[in-house]
Amino acid sequence: MTEIVKAIRFETTGGPDVMKWVDVEVPAPAAGEVLIRHEAVGLNYIDVYFRTGMYPQTMPGSLGMEGAGVVEAIGEGVTLVAVGDRVAYANRPIGAYSQKRVVPEAILVKLPDEISFEQGAAMMLQGLTVQYLVTDSYAVKPGDQVLLHAAAGGVGLIAVQWLKALGARVIGTVGSAEKAAIAKAHGCDETILYNEEDFVARTRELTGGKGVNVVYDSIGKDTFDGSLDCLAPRGTMVTYGNATGPVAPLEIASLAAKGSLKVTRPTLFSYVTDRALLETMSADLFSRVIKGEVKIEVNQRYALADVAQAHADLESRKTTGSTVLIP
Repeated sequence: MTEIVKAIRFETTGGPDVMKWVDVEVPAPAAGEVLIRHEAVGLNYIDVYFRTGMYPQTMPGSLGMEGAGVVEAIGEGVTLVAVGDRVAYANRPIGAYSQKRVVPEAILVKLPDEISFEQGAAMMLQGLTVQYLVTDSYAVKPGDQVLLHAAAGGVGLIAVQWLKALGARVIGTVGSAEKAAIAKAHGCDETILYNEEDFVARTRELTGGKGVNVVYDSIGKDTFDGSLDCLAPRGTMVTYGNATGPVAPLEIASLAAKGSLKVTRPTLFSYVTDRALLETMSADLFSRVIKGEVKIEVNQRYALADVAQAHADLESRKTTGSTVLIP
């Protein structure tokens, strides 16, 4: 039996105005599937990549990789969750921008009672991203020096807190004095205003010319080459986003010339499609949030129907921390 709900769809790629609030049919869950009623949906920069066509999908398009809500129905053979469970997820299939949807049970984790639906929707994609960045892409150790781009963003503020809990010294780039204050309030040791300062020269100055052990870069094209120049010998460059566009092809020999550097381009979906990893990573994230080591701050809320304004604000860098959409 199908149900009619509201969701965001778009017929062509482009600016925020291509997204439309329309009626869609939601079927009953099939075997291995779960029907969720969303209480909150996460807003992430990857949504912009899909909306603009940087990441292609079949039309009509849908958006949203992350949500939190309540299980309303389960299909045959579902064992990981039950009707009435509080759940959250950050994974494909795309389509979280909806009041209700059917998803595979394998992408869901139970949301602890201590964590609100808004926090759940705001933390899964960004929090799990930070979890793998600081434990697997580069295993941060006490005393490590870290350069973190977009330190006042959604991933950034979670990462600053997590990195400090691990004992790192964090240098963060930000776009304004206001964002610098926010990053410092969350534990950032030093901030660099990238619009006013040469972040490479300033990073070298702040590290006594040595450079940092690792750079976490979600900006992409505009910062990649400079980020490499911020690394100490044998340092690690982690590029995990393309806010200013894709990184140009890399001349691999340059890594030797710059000091035997390492470069990795991870994506969350290589991790969360492994059920055992998803459960381990989620448990780590939930534990740190419940203990207060990492605070999930929802700084912006929009009605899901007003998502065009949310995207415009995100792209113009008006947002800080996490943003949620309320169906």
